[in-house]
Formats: sequence, structure tokens, C-alpha cells
Amino acid sequence: MNHSVRTPSLRQLALFRYQLRRFLRFSERAARACGVTPQQHQLLLGLAGYGQNGSATISEMAEFLQERHNAVVGLVKRAASRGLVRKERSKNDHRVVRVSITSLGMQKLKKLTQLHIQELKQLRARVPNGIGLRPRVLKRSQEA
Repeated sequence: MNHSVRTPSLRQLALFRYQLRRFLRFSERAARACGVTPQQHQLLLGLAGYGQNGSATISEMAEFLQERHNAVVGLVKRAASRGLVRKERSKNDHRVVRVSITSLGMQKLKKLTQLHIQELKQLRARVPNGIGLRPRVLKRSQEA
């Protein structure tokens, strides 16, 4: 049985990993050029795309970011001081903090999203055949 059609080769995996790292490096640089840290960009992306109606709890963001709760508390505090997000304690349970994206945060996120979509198009052309982003993934991203 020939598995080469379905199973990526080590070279394909290595090239995919390389292109993935290039994309992440691009993302870090783009965030800084737009005046936010890469972590703040991820927070904004999580609030807009993972949360409900542009907001989420600290715990939900910790899950999305795969970070410790305390680390996200600090990240949110710094983002709030820059006007990117706003915090609000739950009226029912004061231990719960809901974080919402502000208009400034959304402005930054929209700019970064445009840049990332362009980069994803270029990445698709560089990723080895059979691995990575399918056209429908990019199309769905552009509609968002």
C-alpha cells in the first residue's frame, strides 16, 4: 500500500512547520507595526472570534490563549490601560470579569485581519501540496 499520497513526508512536514513559523513571525511583526503586542492581538482576536458578541470572561480567554488565568488577568489589565478592551465585573458573581473589545481595539483588529488574510494567501502558495490551508478555509476567513 502506498501511503505517500495520504501521509505527508518528513520534508513536507518540515516545510509546513517552516512556513507556519514564518507566518507567526509575520503576525508578531504586523501586530507591533499596528501598535499592539502580539499577545494583545491574540486577545483581540479571541474576543472578536471566540467570545460572544465581542466579549468573553477571563477564563474563556485563558482557554483560547492557552495561558494561565493570572497571565490573562495581566494581559487584560495592560490592554485596558491602552483602551483596547474594557473590563466589567459580573453583577451576579463579582469574581467573574467580562472583557469586551472597544472600538479602538476593533479598529486595530480589522487592520491586522486584512494584513493576515493577504499573508495567508501568500502562505497557501508556499505550503507543500497536500498540507495546510485549503481554499475554502481562506474563503471563509475573507467573509468574516
